[in-house]
Amino acid sequence: MYTNVNLAAPIEALAFLGTGCILFVAAVILGHSLIVRKSGRAKVVFGVMALIVAAYFSAMLIFSFISHDKLLARGEEKHFCELDCHLAYSLIGAAPASIIGEGANQIRAQGEFTVLTIKTRFDETTIGPQRGNSLLYPNDRVFVLIDERGNRYSPAAQTGTPVTTPLRPGESYTTDVAFDIPAGCKASVLILKESAWETRLLIGHENSLQHGQTKFQI
Repeated sequence: MYTNVNLAAPIEALAFLGTGCILFVAAVILGHSLIVRKSGRAKVVFGVMALIVAAYFSAMLIFSFISHDKLLARGEEKHFCELDCHLAYSLIGAAPASIIGEGANQIRAQGEFTVLTIKTRFDETTIGPQRGNSLLYPNDRVFVLIDERGNRYSPAAQTGTPVTTPLRPGESYTTDVAFDIPAGCKASVLILKESAWETRLLIGHENSLQHGQTKFQI
């Protein structure tokens, strides 16, 4: 299974929240120590905070260094780990187009559109025993197309079912994501990842510093 993490999502979350809580309490103690002019205690607390931060980011870098980039072929799935289930994404189609949309919503490409069809699937085999059949609301996703020269492009438009549409276990849908790239350029790789800023601070997450990424070959 190809995933966006190399550490289980519940452990990532617990490590992040636990470290944040400890640092918050320490910051309160540090502030109080400075107010009452307990410089010795303040130095100890500040030192402990520095050690905790250093240990956390060291763990993050360790998991980044042992990770590797992966390139998935057409149809292969990349799993996004939620706390008690997985969402699976796959690139199932790619086609050129000069115009997308209909009627007043038509958009003409400045170069040429590369339209990628993305399948989103709620993998029912990965749900926790207590989760049940309730809806899962996906977070926003980031799409980046890279051409053969290494240039990067953001989507020009999305059609079909929005990627934030909720699903129940076993359900799936498709989304067409169009990129406007210069004529003559060849699309090479698609990056699909989470957009939430806090994922950059999670140990083992592909958005963290220097972590390998799972990408799709176009």
